[in-house]
This record gives sequence, C-alpha cells and structure tokens, in this order.
Amino acid sequence: MDDEPLPTPAVSPGLDLDLRLVRYFTVVAEHLNFARAAAALHVAQPSLSRQIQRLEDALGVRLLERTTQGSRLSAAGAAFLPRAQALLHTADQAVLAARAAAPPRTITIGYVEDLVITPAVRDLRRRHPDAHVRTRHLDSDEAGALPGRQVDALVTRTPLPIPDDGLEVTVLYDEPRVLLVPASHPLAGKESVSPDDFAREPLVACAGMAAAWTGFWRLAPRPDGAPAPLGPMLVDTFEDKLEVVADGRAVAIVPAGDRRSTLRDDLATIPVDGIEPCQVAVVTRAGDRNPLVAGFRESARNCLAR
Repeated sequence: MDDEPLPTPAVSPGLDLDLRLVRYFTVVAEHLNFARAAAALHVAQPSLSRQIQRLEDALGVRLLERTTQGSRLSAAGAAFLPRAQALLHTADQAVLAARAAAPPRTITIGYVEDLVITPAVRDLRRRHPDAHVRTRHLDSDEAGALPGRQVDALVTRTPLPIPDDGLEVTVLYDEPRVLLVPASHPLAGKESVSPDDFAREPLVACAGMAAAWTGFWRLAPRPDGAPAPLGPMLVDTFEDKLEVVADGRAVAIVPAGDRRSTLRDDLATIPVDGIEPCQVAVVTRAGDRNPLVAGFRESARNCLAR
C-alpha cells in the first residue's frame, strides 16, 4: 500500500514558529553533526546551538540528543522532521505564488542596521513611477537575504558577512572606523588613537558572523600574527555590543557614521589612525536583468555617495 501523503502542516494559533529555526533544524537533522551543519549554513556553531535551543524551547520538547559521535534525533525530533520539511516546502511554494502574482516591475531593497536609503528610494520611484518599490530593514547577519532572493539589492557595509560569490558590489563611499569605549575610559576624549593604544583591551565579538567579517571589526589577526584579545562574551546584536562596552567589559571597533552610539552619554568614540576604512556599498546578484536593479544602483550613486 502506498504511503499516504503527509497532511499540510498547520501551526497552532498560539505558537509563533520561526521558519528560520525550522530550516536550521532540518539541516542539523540532515548532518546529525552541529559542526558540519553550521558550516553548511555559514553560521557559527555556538550560534546554531542557541537557535536550536530556541526552537526546542518554543516547542517544549527536545528534538536532538548529543552523542559521542555527534547528534541523533529524539522521538519528538523524528516525528517533527517530515512535517518541518513539509512546512518549509509549503512556505517556499507560498513565496513563489506571491511573487508570480506580483506586478512585473518590482524590486525589494534591503538595508542594514543604521544606514539610510530614503533619498535613493525616492529618486528611483520618481524615475519609475509605475514600479512597485519596496524596502526591507535587515540586521547585519541577515545579508543572506540577497542570495536567497528575499531582496534584490542590499545597501550594507563591507566586508560582507557572507561569501561574495555571484554578487556584484558597487562601492558608494569609504567610512572610517572608530574605537568605541565607555565615557569613563582613559582614552575617551583623545583626538585619535592607534591600535597599539588599545592592543591589550578585549574586543567584543558578534556571534554567527563570517571569519573575514569578524576579523575586520576586531583588527584580527594583529600585525605580529597574534589574535585580538577576546571580550568576556559573544553578542548577537549591535545594541548588545553597546551594552557590553558601556558596562566597561570590553571595547569595540564600529563605523564612524553609525549614530546609534551617540544616543548614549555613557559611550565615547575616538578616531583610529592607521587602519583601513570600511565601505558602504550597493550589493546585487551578478547578472540580474531586472532594470530596476540597475536603476537603483544609479540612484544610490547619485543620492547616497559622498
């Protein structure tokens, strides 16, 4: 007898199920090894473990059991896996159906953290009044929305926290990096500092980011090949980073143009001499033939470049 197809998965009205966590679980279930799954997902292993824990907490069951050889599915995990896969397939089909019904001239523009893209979006809408132009704010660790086709263009800082294979990067301007310290720090108030001035200071690290991105923002490795001193904890968000620095537990390197730290009187920024700047750029998928993508790139150069 043929197996009956699984019923279309339904989520309890009282459960807010994060599909990203469900996708992470299916990849871990495929590899049954957190290290290999983290590499496949391009995330740090500790971050992946925390995300799986979040899913288990939301469901109220343990999905995976650790073993000396790796991991294995619990009874609940084995029951959840096929329905999780069906749920993701249904979500993908819903996205495709929505996009197929969308107006033919559409573009979704992503932008990260504190960057402002309003002038370029306004210019694109003025030049293409019949187009459907949408914007989407992303955290830095959501840059994968571009290769994943959730957005068609992305305004972000380099280096990218994701592999740049198949992406086209248009640099808009250079942006210096500055040292972020507590307002009471001995270096606060100086006109500028060099990396030697804070060589022994622990620096905040963000969880789940690519090694090239993390190394750039932590000035690691140092010129002598030594690793940058690691702060007492990993953080998930920029706001968490501000809190760790304000509490005096670490310092951080941040973009000079990021104004979020200026909203707090317990923090200070100092220009850093002798380090290369980051860059603000428009990133698109290479070979994208959507004319609005090229149009936005032009608007960004005209309205956002410094």
